[in-house]
Amino acid sequence: MSFEEIFDASYKRVLQTRPGTPEFFEAFYRRFLMSSPEVRVLFRNTDMAVQRRMLKKSFFSLVAFYASDSVDDVLHRIACLHSARHLNVEPHLYDLWLECLIDTVRVYDRECSDDVELAWRLVLS
Repeated sequence: MSFEEIFDASYKRVLQTRPGTPEFFEAFYRRFLMSSPEVRVLFRNTDMAVQRRMLKKSFFSLVAFYASDSVDDVLHRIACLHSARHLNVEPHLYDLWLECLIDTVRVYDRECSDDVELAWRLVLS
């Protein structure tokens, strides 16, 4: 099984919300916001419901980029917007973002393993 297939299977699992738990992207953003005061400042005026929907949609572009090495317009726009120049997103925050995401995957994917974690890291890098 390829890392793309491992990622796809894991992604489907994390989206299956269990009763009484927040959906995956909500849980991720809660973790990410709690990870740093700097993150909380960046998101202080953000509609988090809209933010979660945008992140969920952007995952399709990330997977397509991983599979094809071709940047679509959506991914290019997101990359430009999230640069230090536009939204003042410092590079170290990308590492924190990824670690918070992986931590959330560990909680939401009952089949999480070293290969699953590596697949997420490869696809999202």
